[in-house]
Amino acid sequence: MKLAIWTYEGPPHVGAMRVATAMQGLHYVLHAPQGDTYADLLFTMIERLPHRPPVTYTTFQARDLGTDTGELFKRTMRDAYERYRPEAIMVGASCTAELIQDDPGGLGRTLGLPIPVVPLELPSYQRKENWGASETFYRLVRAFAGPNAPAPGTSRPAREPGRRPSCNILGPTALGFRHRDDVIEIERLLDRLGVEVRVVAPRGATPTQLTLLGEADFNVVLYPETAEVTARWLEKTFGQPSTRTVPIGVGATRAFIREVAELAGIDPAGALADAESRLPWYSRSVDSTYLTGKRVFVFGDGTHAVAAARVAAREFGFEVVGVGTYDRTFARDVRAVAEEFGAEALISDDYLEVEARIAELRPELVLGTQMERHIAKRLGIGCAVISAPVHVQDFPARYSPQMGYEGANVLWDAWVHPLMMGLEEHLLGMFRGDFEFHDGAGASHHGAPATAAPTEPEPVAAANDADGPSWTTDADKELRKVPFFVRGKARRNTESYAREHGVATITIETLYDAKAHFAR
Repeated sequence: MKLAIWTYEGPPHVGAMRVATAMQGLHYVLHAPQGDTYADLLFTMIERLPHRPPVTYTTFQARDLGTDTGELFKRTMRDAYERYRPEAIMVGASCTAELIQDDPGGLGRTLGLPIPVVPLELPSYQRKENWGASETFYRLVRAFAGPNAPAPGTSRPAREPGRRPSCNILGPTALGFRHRDDVIEIERLLDRLGVEVRVVAPRGATPTQLTLLGEADFNVVLYPETAEVTARWLEKTFGQPSTRTVPIGVGATRAFIREVAELAGIDPAGALADAESRLPWYSRSVDSTYLTGKRVFVFGDGTHAVAAARVAAREFGFEVVGVGTYDRTFARDVRAVAEEFGAEALISDDYLEVEARIAELRPELVLGTQMERHIAKRLGIGCAVISAPVHVQDFPARYSPQMGYEGANVLWDAWVHPLMMGLEEHLLGMFRGDFEFHDGAGASHHGAPATAAPTEPEPVAAANDADGPSWTTDADKELRKVPFFVRGKARRNTESYAREHGVATITIETLYDAKAHFAR
């Protein structure tokens, strides 16, 4: 572990909180000191849930360390059961409580409560949040679906004639990026295909519903970070195959439909013909052609980073100049997609390293997490959020999925908007000195005569470094006409050209000579 101002993932018990908060009828008793009790803040302020997360803490203090903290845990767990009466309880320890080794699982079992107690062993100093969510979901499914497993070697019975094919949707949690709306979109898509959804888990499921997971024909894995391990266990134990395609973008949605149809043994033609996304036409339309070839840097969790890179390149016509993830579990997938687009993969959970890579690549658009939003703003680059970690503005009141055909429409609006705003900023800056449109001219429809734009002396632009060439006032003024989202690149290229040709002072002629040189 290391201390950082920003971090992409919390410790694994935060992942367990996300699963517990997503489910119903489940309570999480966490052995934790004062200071580790921040679940309410995460879920009620950031995700704006209308209820408190089902988490109870022991909140031991320094003076308690000289007493029996195990007895404190048992008392807290007994009180939580009496107050909330859940169907099941999970027990675990935070990273600080892990050091005192009280064994919450063993202590919980000694109470003899009349409900299942699921112990969680989440090594806080070796693992992180996504792993914690995955491990928690896996342990819950094994605990509740496991007793209904057929004997090893038993073949799965064929679906009864006339019965609709069925599936489970696995992976959505609390505090997930657009999970609420993704589930709605995919349920609608599956319904059009004629596939019945038996259980959605963890989000919205009860422990009792987890016992029914093995009854579905197959599983739809929307978020491999949370559900891939569980899906593999269900396939091995119940003979249930699972989907591999994450339906983000039009191409992936169509591939997902074909994959589901194959698993369900149905004809996908109707659902493929009913494509409702406007993304393909918008990306080919005349006013979008100037977006072709825009340089984009992609960073996020493995699933969203890989999907976003493919959509950006294949459906938007962008050039992917960099792609990365903070989740090393999916490093192989991210490296493969980076190689596919001739980019270098960045596998790092250090936001300073990510910022340095973005500054080096000088993209025109960043697709990332809330961390990259701050980085891009500081560097003057447009940004759209595509992945957790996210902040409160990424839990909108409106319907805003990332998956399916409607999700593709949302991607178009979210990704193109920063570039469109860049164009508007450029036009405003370009006409700010115009006699009719400058800030002091007033509204033209009021009939007032136009006044000349105020003239202010423009400072001579300094070079990027002390030994670099200087800029004349006219050259600096001309540089300001370049759109702000590529102005930095134009400035660096011009200064590089001047150094190579021994030019001490950059004039307008130098600026255009450099432009012609780099355009070859």
